[in-house]
Amino acid sequence: MARVTLPLTATLAAFLLAGCLPGEDPPAANVDAERTTLSIQRPGDVNYYPSDEPLRLGQEFFNRGIYGTAQRYFQDAVEKAPKDPKAWVGLAASYDHLRRFDLADRAYREAIKLSGPTTQILNNQGYSYMLRGKLILAREKFTEAFQLDPDNPTIQNNINLLNSSYKFIQREP
Repeated sequence: MARVTLPLTATLAAFLLAGCLPGEDPPAANVDAERTTLSIQRPGDVNYYPSDEPLRLGQEFFNRGIYGTAQRYFQDAVEKAPKDPKAWVGLAASYDHLRRFDLADRAYREAIKLSGPTTQILNNQGYSYMLRGKLILAREKFTEAFQLDPDNPTIQNNINLLNSSYKFIQREP
């Protein structure tokens, strides 16, 4: 049995190694050169970032209302790409819903460092203050956001919500 397997193994090995000889050109592929272009991806042209998957999952869980899991994915995203303002905003919004306002404020500050006070960040900060019951600060943030984008329906709805909230806070003597 050993006499049969040894030559068979040697033949198989020689066959497999025949395509790996140094100095030989590889066999030509059957490719239409006019329709195929060689593209080299430079580091600045990266189409996939390490934070893409955690960011996508964070957004998915946030939209489902599973804020604890969303927070973990957004945290992973900011650890992998600390200069991604979208991940920081998602992390801050998740912290708001978990009532971890101290951490939300820190995440909003990081997002503002990266992209400036955008409409979304200002609106989210206003909503965060509204959740805390800090209605004057909420109005300030909503007003800033409204000045940047007066046609934004989310900001308008939040201002209407804030305006109607006084009815629930007032108490009779």
